[in-house]
Amino acid sequence: MSRSPSSPVHLVVGSGPIGRAVARRLLDQGARVKVVTRSGTGPEGCELVSADASDPKVMATICEGVAVLYNCVNPPYHRWATDWPPINRSLLGAATSSGAVLVTISNLYGYGPATASLGWPSYDRDHPMTEGTPLAARGTKGQVRARMWHEQRSAFETGEANVVELRAADFIGPRADSVVGKRFVPVVLKAKSTMTIGDPNVAHTFTYTEDVARLAVLVGADPRAWGKAWHVPSNEPRTQQEVANDVSTFAGAKHVRVRGLPSPILNVLGLFSRQMRELRETEYQFRDDFVMDSSLAQSTFDVAPTPWSDVIANTVRSYALSSEHQLNESVR
Repeated sequence: MSRSPSSPVHLVVGSGPIGRAVARRLLDQGARVKVVTRSGTGPEGCELVSADASDPKVMATICEGVAVLYNCVNPPYHRWATDWPPINRSLLGAATSSGAVLVTISNLYGYGPATASLGWPSYDRDHPMTEGTPLAARGTKGQVRARMWHEQRSAFETGEANVVELRAADFIGPRADSVVGKRFVPVVLKAKSTMTIGDPNVAHTFTYTEDVARLAVLVGADPRAWGKAWHVPSNEPRTQQEVANDVSTFAGAKHVRVRGLPSPILNVLGLFSRQMRELRETEYQFRDDFVMDSSLAQSTFDVAPTPWSDVIANTVRSYALSSEHQLNESVR
């Protein structure tokens, strides 16, 4: 689709699964898209910019004339406490100076465990997380996310900037880096059993990456969304074992067992692995039911999550295509 020089400019910061999905959706709508990463890489068809998102002066300059600014950044877990605050302030400042709407892709960490704020043992189907659930996280990563939103919300209330936060559950989809992502699906497709954090048989909400991108583009242009946090439309919860079964069934492979990694073993692994050590803070999300309600966004914006069967099909096909590409590259 051709893009007019007078079309509004959209600035996507980050080029992971979500940033790429947002950029591609905008391109398909004929928008002019800039993508900012440290490496200067991104989807074909975008204006690619190499920059440090935490540099307020640089981001303010890049954001001049931009209509919507999408924060799709995702620092490594162990750097959230140091990296997120300056990035959040930098992008919020850029949105303030340019007048761009700031759309931040976030998650559910800010709520913390159910027992910390609500008095029941888990976020089950009868007590799911909603946008009204208190941000009562006690862990470092959850508190970082909560403070980010408080800063953005404060800027909105004082009239400095228009902001929106989208809260998604664990991602599922092409290239998703999650418990049911690139370290899960390929193993299941090989009909091998796999280990996961927590209990593989508790209910868990999963959010399709393309549904995140779709809502991000919608809310950036809809004043009804500004100043609020929204849960991304997501399907009914599934267990990790059920996700594995769904993947196997679609691929025509035999079902495999998903085994839970006991907490004591996770603690021991944390002594040797920084990633495992960081996962201990969010283990509660997989030890008990962890269910998110997204009905408010669905009814407000008249959108529904992508059917689960399509989510599984698209996810499996993406890994199949990736394997085929790697095979073709290896024989050249």
